[in-house]
Amino acid sequence: MKICGFTIIRNAIKFDYPVVESITSILPICDEFIVAVGNSEDETLALIKSINSPKIKIIETVWDDSLRVGGQVLADETNKAFDAITDDFDWCFYIQSDEIVHEKYHGEIKKQLQLENDNSSIDGLLFKYKHFYGSYDYVGVSRKWYRHEIRIIKNDKTIRSYRDAQGFRKENQKLKVKAIDAYIYHYGWVKHPEQQQAKQQSFNKMWHDDNWMKQNVKNVDEFDYSAIDLLEKFDGDHPKVMQKRITNINWSFNFDPTNIKLPLKLKITHFIEKLTGYRIGEYKNYRF
Repeated sequence: MKICGFTIIRNAIKFDYPVVESITSILPICDEFIVAVGNSEDETLALIKSINSPKIKIIETVWDDSLRVGGQVLADETNKAFDAITDDFDWCFYIQSDEIVHEKYHGEIKKQLQLENDNSSIDGLLFKYKHFYGSYDYVGVSRKWYRHEIRIIKNDKTIRSYRDAQGFRKENQKLKVKAIDAYIYHYGWVKHPEQQQAKQQSFNKMWHDDNWMKQNVKNVDEFDYSAIDLLEKFDGDHPKVMQKRITNINWSFNFDPTNIKLPLKLKITHFIEKLTGYRIGEYKNYRF
């Protein structure tokens, strides 16, 4: 059984993506790792090369910035990385540049890959998610955060990255997956407010035109983290690869749940979810 990791990245330094931590968080369970490095305005290519692992293979790409509908450029770039994986690999582990896998899940992931390696009835493995927000101390728990997503797929090139690269499709159909007891830690909403705002101003251009940007993305220097609904205190431990970033945090984030005023409908649906674990009307980018 052989496993190849893959990811895409552009302007990692400019927008403070923890891409090195992302890659190294799953490198121990990968036999090879494809990194598609897009044309950047900083030293992203040198940053990836600095990982200095014989497992890493870099392909240099040029992003099509004219694609401004639905984040399609992200899917296109993801497919470039996926297509660079050779046929001798069984599984392909996709991880985005702000996602980290805690080392405590390595054993379970490898176990499930081995168990399902010859199972032709599934296309991939489904992970649970923790979405950190504002700081490393809080996770989002409202309906705006997706709870599961596919991050490991079979090495079947009829599988394609879907829409904005959040998930995958096979012949335009949802993949059949097996849910596993492992989390992806998503840190995309944890960075200095200046870099978060710069990211928003750049990132949203992949979905929207200039008029939408003017109306919906504020022309300010710092991102306002206070515009959030439901958060919970995180009482676990972070992956080892994130410890340096956590130690070097250079901004403060304070959250007061008493200031949050939810509409009655959201209060009811959140109560039901907390009580039963069931999320009413949840969008599922996969099938069992």
